[in-house]
Formats: sequence, structure tokens, C-alpha cells
Amino acid sequence: MNLLFDIAQVAIAGAIIGLVFTIANKRLVKHYEAYPHLKFRRQLIQMTGVLVGILCVILFMPFTNQLRGQLLSLYGLIVSATIALSSTTLVGNIMAGVMLKMIGNCRPGNYVTVGDYFGRITEMDLLHVEIQTEQRDLTTLPNFYFVTNPVRVMRNSGTMLGVELSLGYDVSRHDIEKLLIAAATECGLEKPFVQIRNLGDFSVTYRVSGLLKDVNRLLDKRRELRARTIDALHGDDIEIVSPTFMNTRAFDNDDLFVADVTATMGEDGLEGLPDSIVFDKAARAESVEKLREKLQETQERIKACDQQIAEPTNAKAGKAAEVEKAELEDRIERLQSIIDRKEANISKD
Repeated sequence: MNLLFDIAQVAIAGAIIGLVFTIANKRLVKHYEAYPHLKFRRQLIQMTGVLVGILCVILFMPFTNQLRGQLLSLYGLIVSATIALSSTTLVGNIMAGVMLKMIGNCRPGNYVTVGDYFGRITEMDLLHVEIQTEQRDLTTLPNFYFVTNPVRVMRNSGTMLGVELSLGYDVSRHDIEKLLIAAATECGLEKPFVQIRNLGDFSVTYRVSGLLKDVNRLLDKRRELRARTIDALHGDDIEIVSPTFMNTRAFDNDDLFVADVTATMGEDGLEGLPDSIVFDKAARAESVEKLREKLQETQERIKACDQQIAEPTNAKAGKAAEVEKAELEDRIERLQSIIDRKEANISKD
């Protein structure tokens, strides 16, 4: 009889705890449906809820003190072992995801290079980071991969763009530097400069670099810089060939291996297209991130208005704060509507 009573107690207690956590999880999911950009926070709360739920089962189940102590010891041992082995487990990615959020140097829309991968971040989750590569494909990388490899994040304020090439010793470096600087300037790069990277046995290696402010045109400008470099050198009758160049065909001494550069940049219709096609999802994710920043700034401003309304310096200031608050609330509705629409489009991809 006692055994049946104990079983009934365990069943009732388990049902109550399970019902409480099921209701709490449903309310949590429903609450965060309006905030899809906070998915990371929701997943973190759910994970914490699972750990707390297991602890509640052990504490509130009608176990004997001896059995409860043994279960708590076992639970602590399992949690400790999981954390200790987290470098190769699911928990490792979770901990790495928390670390990435705390550092905050990566965000959707950023150009990143991590390991052998280069692309723009489209999504950051509790377990993974999704990047869009130059092939327009979406690559999913575990968070642990991000924290165990050097990550290079391209600054939104601009990046150095350059091209490297080798030319023979028979061409004056002064002429080459002028032409390369001109090519970089025509490309729209700021403060261009030329480096002599290597003095080889047969050639000199040059690199022209400049500051690209609009990083969202990285692929387009990289192509344009290379194209203008070719045109600048060929336009001045400088051959871009190896000094040991040999050809079995007979040519006159005055013949040059230089392509026609009469066509101007832009006639091929490629300017501006590569980046918009390749990084389309990343660009949309970045725009949503910027809208969220505006939304947060507006919410902070509403708090300031509330404080001004509650403690006005004078009647006129209080009235002005009320008017501003109404305008800000309308702005929040518009921003939230735009964010929801953009996120729906991203999720369809």
C-alpha cells in the first residue's frame, strides 16, 4: 500500500512540475514571437529552464533525504562533466555563442574571415553562425569554430583594398607607381599608396592599396581596381608579362603585348552588381540590424519623455514631451512593421 502511495505521489508531483514548465515554455515562445531578433535570448532562457526543471524534480519529488542527496550529487557530477567536456559537445557551442554575444565584435551584415571561410554574416544563433560566401551560398559554422580560430571582421568605416602584381626591372618604378596611384584614385579609393613587396631574381613585386569607405561594394571595387590597373599599365605601353616571357611566334621588335583599352569602365554594365547579387541575404540582415538600433534608440527616447512628463520642469516642457512621445510611439509601430516584413522575407530565403 505504501509503495502505491509513493508511486502516486511521484506521478502527481511529476505531472504538476511538467505542467508548470510546459505552460511557462508556451508563454515564453508566444512572448518572443514578436521579437524574432531575440531568438538567442529565448534559447538561452529555455536551456536554463531545462536545467532548473531537472533540479526542481529532484528537490520537490517525494524522495527520501538519502536518495535526494545522491541524485543531487549525480546531477552536479553530470553538469560538471558536461562543462569539462564542452569543447567537443553541444554545450561547447552554447558557451561559445554566449562568449560571442559578450564580446560583441561580430553582428549580422559584417564581412568576416574565419579560418578558410570568407563572407558576410546573415544570422547568429545559440549554436551557430551563418555566413553568405562569395558563391552566394549559405555556410553554417559552429560557434565553437568561431572562438577557436582567428576572426577578422571588416570595419564598417572602411577597409584597405589592394592588388599585387610583378613587373620587370626594365620598367622605371617611378612610372609604375604613378600609374598605379592613378588607377587606385580613379577607382575611388582614398589615400592610395604603392609598396614594393619583393625584389625577385627576375621581377619586382608591387602592391597598390587604398581605403575603400563603402565596404558594401567590396567585390565590385576589387574587380574595378584590377581592371583599372590593367588599363593604366597597358595604356602606357607597359607589358604585364613575365620577364622570362617566350613565344615561338615571330614578332617585330616594336610589337607590344598590350590589350586595347579604348573602352571605358562601366560599359560592360557590371558596376555595382556583384555585391548586391552575392550578399543579398547578408545585406537584408544588416538593414534589419540597423532598424533594430533605431528602434532601441526610439524606445530609450520614450523613457526620457516619460521622465519629463512625470517630473516636468514647467507646463510647456511637459506638453512638448507628451507630443514627442506620441510621435515616437508612431515611429515605433512603423519600424516594427518594417522589421517584421523584412524578417519574414529573410526567413523565406
